[in-house]
Amino acid sequence: MGIFGGYDESKIKPLLKMAVSRFSMASNKKTALMKQQMREISKLLADNKEEKARIRAEALIRDDVTIEAYEILQLTCELLFERIKLITTSKQVPEDLKTSISTLIWASNRVDIKELGDIRKQFKSKYGKQFDMDAFENRHGVCNERVVAKLSVQPPTAFLVQTYLEKIADQFEVDWKPANRLKPDQLAEPMAAPIGYSVQVAPGSGLIPVDAYTATATNGGEDDVGTENASDAMSELGGSVGGGGYGNAAAAPSSASVASASVATSRTSVARMNDNNNNNDEKKYADDIPVAHVVQQEGNAEEPDIYIPPAPGMSNDHRKPPAKNDDFDDLEARFNRLKR
Repeated sequence: MGIFGGYDESKIKPLLKMAVSRFSMASNKKTALMKQQMREISKLLADNKEEKARIRAEALIRDDVTIEAYEILQLTCELLFERIKLITTSKQVPEDLKTSISTLIWASNRVDIKELGDIRKQFKSKYGKQFDMDAFENRHGVCNERVVAKLSVQPPTAFLVQTYLEKIADQFEVDWKPANRLKPDQLAEPMAAPIGYSVQVAPGSGLIPVDAYTATATNGGEDDVGTENASDAMSELGGSVGGGGYGNAAAAPSSASVASASVATSRTSVARMNDNNNNNDEKKYADDIPVAHVVQQEGNAEEPDIYIPPAPGMSNDHRKPPAKNDDFDDLEARFNRLKR
């Protein structure tokens, strides 16, 4: 044992034992939380919120690989606990334990196990600062490659994220297919940033333009042109509230398509309102406006007289067509009367 807090077998041995218990507790806790996360992701897939489900799946993968690294580190602590006598009696790092000791030092500030920090101090006092820095920075690749990969800060690949989503959908019996099929060059790349194609239109107010187009389609097929324009605009929105069903990310609706859908709906509604007003006006004044009718006299169907009906509120007696005077048809009688 060092006089000034150096290496002490009686200190590092219980630390290794406590670290084993800590790793086991942390793994069990994360496993229980992951089951709840999987149920939440299945609900998001059922609601066509694919982008949010992908982000949750990335966090799920992070916890999954962390548990995997915890189990490897737990085995490493158990091994060092069993060989503590060899470590104590050796002035140099045993070659068969060099990777295990270096891996614990490297992971000391990358996992939430506080005992690893104290274990690192014990090994630093035993083997010196140079060995501690080489292990902490993983120089010459001395640490366990699998632990380094699992605790890396790099995000998971898009292929792994989609695989997790497909497995969750199958496990919870959710009828889901990815809206964006991955291209071969995207399989090994991180997941693309969300662009909002699965975000609902007007989620706060619930005034979704789909309702307007549905009402237009049920009103006797009027305004076909406006309806077709509105339908074309809404087809860019995915045909659903959740916006799912796009063939690729490029097919996601833009703000211009949403605006065009709203404009088409407004024009359709205004045109229908004007037609209804015109029809009502025609019905209202149809009985009040007098209309001239052609009245044919009996016995003479070749020269009809025009009969103008009276204005509303007046009788028909003084507006009867005048009787025809046959005397004026005789030109000679008319001339004799002028001579007088």
